[in-house]
Amino acid sequence: MTTAILVHLGLGSNLGNRLDFLNQACRELAALPLQNFRVSAIYESEPLLKMPQPNYYNLVVCGLTKLSPFELMEKCQQIENRLGRVRKERWGSRIIDLDILSYGNEIINTEKLKIPHPEMEKRSFVLLPLSELSPDWVHPESGTGIRMLWEKWTQTIDEEHPKPLKLKNHSN
Repeated sequence: MTTAILVHLGLGSNLGNRLDFLNQACRELAALPLQNFRVSAIYESEPLLKMPQPNYYNLVVCGLTKLSPFELMEKCQQIENRLGRVRKERWGSRIIDLDILSYGNEIINTEKLKIPHPEMEKRSFVLLPLSELSPDWVHPESGTGIRMLWEKWTQTIDEEHPKPLKLKNHSN
């Protein structure tokens, strides 16, 4: 019998009704084989590289799954497609974005899938909600804990911290 693996997913939206898209995605993710599904607070953050686009709403979810990493990626892409995601440009505006941040302690480096997410250590809008859900999480490649990753980010990156919104995620 396959053991359930703890996974973390990053969600983001900066087009349309951002809160509604995040809530819809969370409802669909909670309906997957994800036990003990939990959702972080929602954070508002500026676009990467100060690109001229609307601010993002971001959150992180986690849960236990028996889906393989590639099955999970496929389910995430199906959710994005159902919600109307169009892939035009890298780091462009989007209705919804679902990224697998971690899959247990696994390290996967293929053309289609990279886990842990290769940019997560540079993204405050991932580190902050991830630390909220899993304060003892450790990066499987570097062995660095989430608290140390956040501390390093605050000392080396000169960007505004994401702001937690007073909104409640109504998907749970």
